Amino acid sequence: MRLKQTGDLIDAHEFPATTEELIEAYGDQTIELPNGTARLGTVLSRAGAETYTDAEDARSALHCGLGHEAIGRRYYSDRDAYATGEEGPQQVSF
Repeated sequence: MRLKQTGDLIDAHEFPATTEELIEAYGDQTIELPNGTARLGTVLSRAGAETYTDAEDARSALHCGLGHEAIGRRYYSDRDAYATGEEGPQQVSF
């Protein structure tokens, strides 16, 4: 399942809920990520033993527990300045 679908699962769960309850209910679900997959239970377990008051708290814990597989291009930023000594594109004035 896609990451957005995990949010739908969590939204449908009754809160307050603990990490353990969420893992028991959805831990075997596989999340498809840009660079691999992750088990929902593994991702949630990284938050430790927590009690979530609402779905937003649980979704935040889920997003914080994702690894580098969830990032499209690691270390990429089109906003970083060029390194010293490198020539970059000339700035264009509109």
